[in-house]
This record gives sequence, C-alpha cells and structure tokens, in this order.
Amino acid sequence: MQISTTANPSPVDDARLAEILAAPGFGTHFTDHMFTVEWTPGRGWHEARITPYGPLTLDPATAVLHYAQETFEGMKAYRHDDGSIWTFRPEQNAQRMVRSSHRLAFPVLEPDDFVQAVDELVRVDQRWVPDGEGEGEKSLYLRPFMFASETFLGVRPAQHVTFMVIASPAGAYFKGGVKPVTLWLTEEYTRAGRGGMGAAKTGGNYASSLVAQQEAIDQGCDQVVFLDAQEGRYVEELGGMNMYFVFDDGHIVTPETGTILEGITRSSIIELAGKLGRQVEERKLGIDEWREGVTSGAITEIFACGTAAVVTPVGSLKWDGGEAPAPASTELTLQIRQALVDIQYGRADDAFGWMHRVV
Repeated sequence: MQISTTANPSPVDDARLAEILAAPGFGTHFTDHMFTVEWTPGRGWHEARITPYGPLTLDPATAVLHYAQETFEGMKAYRHDDGSIWTFRPEQNAQRMVRSSHRLAFPVLEPDDFVQAVDELVRVDQRWVPDGEGEGEKSLYLRPFMFASETFLGVRPAQHVTFMVIASPAGAYFKGGVKPVTLWLTEEYTRAGRGGMGAAKTGGNYASSLVAQQEAIDQGCDQVVFLDAQEGRYVEELGGMNMYFVFDDGHIVTPETGTILEGITRSSIIELAGKLGRQVEERKLGIDEWREGVTSGAITEIFACGTAAVVTPVGSLKWDGGEAPAPASTELTLQIRQALVDIQYGRADDAFGWMHRVV
C-alpha cells in the first residue's frame, strides 16, 4: 500500500507521556496517530493513511451500528533492551483476520498489507512503546479492526468497509500480577455453536459473553467458563482466553477448535510445550473430567492464555451448588509463561522465528 502520513500537530508532550508509560493500565490511553484504509467494490482498498488520533464521524444509519458486521485483532509491540521494537507473529493475526473476514462477508485485506499497516503505525508512534523491564511486562497493545461503514439499512454485506489500527500502551491485564484466577461455570449461557461465529474474532462473540461474565463477578469469580452449545458437557473457553489442562503423566490437553477462537498464544504454547518435551493433545474435555481430575489429582495444573493476559494460572472452579478445588501446582504454567515472555522481550533465543522487527 501507498500510505500517506499526516503528523499530529499536538502530540502528547514528553512529561505526560512519561506519566502514562509509568502506569499505562490497559486500554485507557491511546497514541498520537491511527491508521485508516477504506474499501468499495469499484475501488478496492484505497486512501491508506496515518492521521492524528481522534473521534470518528458516523451517520446514525452506519451499517455496523445495526448489523454488527465487524471483526478485530489484538497484538502487541515489545521494546527490547537495545531499543529495537518487535511484534509477535503478526502474520498469524493477519491470516486470522482473513478467516474472520470470510465468515463476516468482508473483503479480504491481504496479510502483507495488514502487517504493513501495523508496522507503519508503530514506527510513527514508536515513542509510545514502553520499556519491557520491571513489573507489569509493559508493551504497546495494537488493535486492528474492520467494520461496515456504509450508510445503509439493509441486511447484506456492506459496500463500504473501513479498516483501522489504533494503539494503546499496556501494563498487566490482571491487576495484582500473575496469580490463579477463580472461574465461574455458566450452565445457562453459551458462547458459540456449530456453524456460528465462535472461530471468528468478532465483537458479537464478546458481547454475548458479557452477561455470563457479569454473573461470574457477582459470584466472586474473575472469569467465566463456557461449555459447548450442543451437549453442555465439554469445556470450550473463557470469555476471552483459551484453556490448557496438565495431567499427572505430563501430557497437556487443550479443547479442540471449531467453535472456539484459534488463539495465536494458544498455538504458540502448543509448539513451545512440544519443545519442552510435553505432548499436547487437542480434544474434547468434559466438565466432569475437570472436576474429577482436580479432586483426584489426575489434573495437576490448569491455565488460560491470550494476547492480553499472556498466560495465567487457573484456581478453583465454582458453579451453582458446588466448587472444585484449585489444581495442586502452577510450576509448568509459570515455566511456559516465562519462556514465552522471554522470547517476546528478546531475553531468550527465538528458535521459532516468531518475532518480527519493526524498528
């Protein structure tokens, strides 16, 4: 793509930026610029540009507001000790957006163009990438997204589509650091079913999880666990994270995909665990196997993973009328987490070729 750049005439000053980067939180502060490119049937993708970050002006009849034709990605940029800036497997995010685009009846943005758009925004706003050292494992969170921007009320694929990238400095996803999260098992709500949009990264999947997540918080839990929609027996995922179960013979099980999101952190852990000598099995895992496994000691660890949270250990599981104890260990969980984070921040050899240099 040919990308034009218009510099922000009033960027955040250095003193304020230092305050933000010292305690960025998650998703609350945004960089000085944003990337935009638009699509129409006649012109294809056109007018790729980086402009000052600011509000969008949308007609009340903009299609996305009514029919939720939207998809997005989540990824991070990391500053290494030598000052260089890298992203983690951006081509995988690009390929997943292609799959999501097919499911949402969007035009496809080619993976090379996706990566270029992200790279260019990171270069322009590189001063916003925090140092990765110290507490919180700071990074620059990147949010590419695509939405139906046509002004039209009618149920059909939009004839005007906008793709954008925004960026936000990020600290730890969970407040209080890495510690086991308590989970609430929802037996009323499901996240996705066969033939649905569960494998696409689209906002509707997350919207449907909110009432169950609210229920989890009301029950004193951190996150909600969803079961399959067909039988209500098999563990699928959390509201925004994939899951892993470590058994006492050393092998690891993760729920098979199809109706769940194929997380990039998830697939990376499969490869990383293999290098650590662990067999990873992708299969259905029943909720009774979870409950009985942690009680008997057959399941020794459980952890969840995602771009924002990286890897977090899972503690107890609660449901209406019962509770399963926390697994006995977090040893492998923390080992995998540290190995992954060390690759991302350049503290360990990238034997997989996952890191992509931007600056």
